[in-house]
Amino acid sequence: MPDAKTKWDPPKIRAPHTRGRVVVGVDGSEGGHMALRYAAAVADWQGWTLHIVHTWHVNYPVAPYVMDFSQIGDAAKDVAGQVVRDAEKDVLGDDCPLDIRRSIEEGPAARTLIKASEGADLLVVGSRGLGGFSSLALGSVGQACVHHAHCPVLIVRPRTREEDA
Repeated sequence: MPDAKTKWDPPKIRAPHTRGRVVVGVDGSEGGHMALRYAAAVADWQGWTLHIVHTWHVNYPVAPYVMDFSQIGDAAKDVAGQVVRDAEKDVLGDDCPLDIRRSIEEGPAARTLIKASEGADLLVVGSRGLGGFSSLALGSVGQACVHHAHCPVLIVRPRTREEDA
């Protein structure tokens, strides 16, 4: 540390520049809708782009020679697109002024969200999605994002009955 007589210049640090983007994972659950609400509020407040991410995956049976599975994948992708459109309409309404980017991808939700967090300013996910372990306080996707995302992560949890009272 320099003494009081020595001029001290802070080190030149180059941080990666971001253009202002908040990423949010939606899955059709109430938690996903709450996460979208928070992400939209942050995007509006900061003037950032709202990047809505939804993933889908089809587990194909062992005997792929039985039928053409491309139709199943196409149908799953169509349903995924509808999930995003419904969430947008339900949460943001028809005339949302935000700059919105959408990513609908096949693959694991956590991996896709972590990749989408590269260069983002914030990642927002619900504390619980559509997984089968409802007693968990934090789902596996949120857990993975907290540990591996490339930006700060906001976990949105549902309100308790006491908070609503």
